[in-house]
Amino acid sequence: MAGKDITDDIPLNVGQPTLPSNIWFNTDTAYDVAIGGLPFIFATSEDRPYERATAPYRKQQFDNSQEPGEQSLTGWWIRSQSSFHRGAGIKFFDPSAGEEVEHRFETSKGVNVWTPGQVTLLREVTQEHETTGPIAANGVVQQHLRPIQWSTYEGVLMLDEYDVDKIDSDGTVTHFIDYNAGTDYPVYAICDDGEKAYWVTNVTSGGGTKVTVYNKALTGNASTADTYMFDANFTISNAAMEYVKNRIVLAADNSIYEFSTAAVAFPTAVYTNPSTGHVYTSITASGSAIYVAGYNKIQSSIEKFVLSSNGAMPTLSSAITAAEMPIGEIVHAIHYYLGYMLIGTNKGVRVAQVSDDGSLTYGPLIVETSQPVYAFATRDRFAWAASGVNGEPGVIRIDLSEQISPLVFAYANDVYVPNVTGKVTTAVSFIGETDRVAFSTAEGYTYMEHATDLISTGYIQTGRIRYGTLEPKNFKRLIGKGDFTSGSMTLNTVDVDGLPYDIITYDADVPGPEVTTNVPQGPLEFLQYRFDLNRDATTSSAGPTFQGYQIKALPASTRQRLVQLPLFCFDVEQDRFNNESGYQGRAYERIVDLETLEETGDEVTFQDFTTGEQFGCVIEEISFRKISPPDRRFSGFGGILNVVIRKL
Repeated sequence: MAGKDITDDIPLNVGQPTLPSNIWFNTDTAYDVAIGGLPFIFATSEDRPYERATAPYRKQQFDNSQEPGEQSLTGWWIRSQSSFHRGAGIKFFDPSAGEEVEHRFETSKGVNVWTPGQVTLLREVTQEHETTGPIAANGVVQQHLRPIQWSTYEGVLMLDEYDVDKIDSDGTVTHFIDYNAGTDYPVYAICDDGEKAYWVTNVTSGGGTKVTVYNKALTGNASTADTYMFDANFTISNAAMEYVKNRIVLAADNSIYEFSTAAVAFPTAVYTNPSTGHVYTSITASGSAIYVAGYNKIQSSIEKFVLSSNGAMPTLSSAITAAEMPIGEIVHAIHYYLGYMLIGTNKGVRVAQVSDDGSLTYGPLIVETSQPVYAFATRDRFAWAASGVNGEPGVIRIDLSEQISPLVFAYANDVYVPNVTGKVTTAVSFIGETDRVAFSTAEGYTYMEHATDLISTGYIQTGRIRYGTLEPKNFKRLIGKGDFTSGSMTLNTVDVDGLPYDIITYDADVPGPEVTTNVPQGPLEFLQYRFDLNRDATTSSAGPTFQGYQIKALPASTRQRLVQLPLFCFDVEQDRFNNESGYQGRAYERIVDLETLEETGDEVTFQDFTTGEQFGCVIEEISFRKISPPDRRFSGFGGILNVVIRKL
């Protein structure tokens, strides 16, 4: 406030000065209220009432998603989702985030999400074969699967270290190669050209041991003689082998070879890595190059070989590195499909863009897995990765037609074996030309997707729904949409610790009413929902179809009060006990000081001495109307202040 000249009239009562905390203490004058340490007397009358009202608290909604019914509303806060085909991996389902979360969810298990607008159960898998083949001691996966046809059969060719078996679509096992542990060497790698299988091993004969390549028609069995192709005077301990571009490429220990299916002599290496400890793990080819992936301790890379004008792989003195992985990330599998290269590592799955000259540009990890990704199988627009499903044997599916962001594609858990833990998925393949998946584990188990029967139960869990704000909400209503004439679906809420609460089960008798969700209790920042699909009790091939959900919530923010205060503001005023206070110019000073408090927008203290109420507030609005001084010896400049404050 402005100071006073000593020639001015002495104030009748200056009161107690404002404390640093903006608290006012009445002394000689009984002021009614104080705002930020500025005292005032009420000017209430019939025309100027003291008013208290609830401040507006509802968030203005607008339709920022693809779902109908979420436009500007003044009642329920609504969130809907009618498709899940862009895959798993989001933490929060806030449509304002755009395409990053649109039609996505947090996680799923046992359900097919890839048809827009519906979620159904996947087919179950059955164990068809068990052997004793482990992962080799050097960490290289020996067991793997290949889709094959022979005679009239569809099936897979399964390598399991010392044995190779054919498993047809009905689960019938035919021994294809039988080697004996302890006396024979393992089959280090195997491939096929559609008619014959080709494999590499070590053979002891005539007092020496040689690396040897054999072949056999896929129609054969263990009793059919192996066809010797060629050998060389050294042995190997690791190999990868693939039929690509009408030739066989063999990575044996730290050297790369190529040969035709009619070769009769061991070829000269086209490249030898200078490190004898380098391990090659996988081979694939694009339109312009052949790629070989490998690692040396914690360093891993993908090397490319571009064919010469006569179609041969050139002999190289140094590798052409197409991609180097981050230190500690080891490539176990590469697979070219639909213009992309799938890269399976000990961390998860990446996808690389393949340019016309064969160079690679890989993206971030699409999904981080709990075990290495050892193999891929591809069909239609999808790729299946041998990776396991939440610690259980199974595969993850990736949709290469749904790019979420650059080189990040939609993914979700796919077929798996329930209630089986401690097994590492090492191989995945299709059963011949069927659409059924087969996969194997390092412990020697092979599983096949059933032709018709569905898995008994599966679920899909949404991202955390918070309506784009951290303010608490009361989640009150839930409805699921779909066809529940076969099987059933249980609707659950999921708390912050991931614990589900069973709300209601839809089936043929309870087709889908809207229900109240009263657990977990109390206002929440966010809530998740889980939908459990259950197979039909009598028909194993039938189950429910889930099409979407809608939830309703109400804002649970602490309600704020708006208080309208009519106040006298004159140079000289008189309280209810006829005590006078003030001086010339005081009214204007208080108006300016109050406006200054309003302009800063900071919190101030409101005190009501008539009721004893005191709270923090923000000045929302000030208006001043100059009037003639009323009775009770009010004098000088002044009028009525109308102040609106918001209680905090």
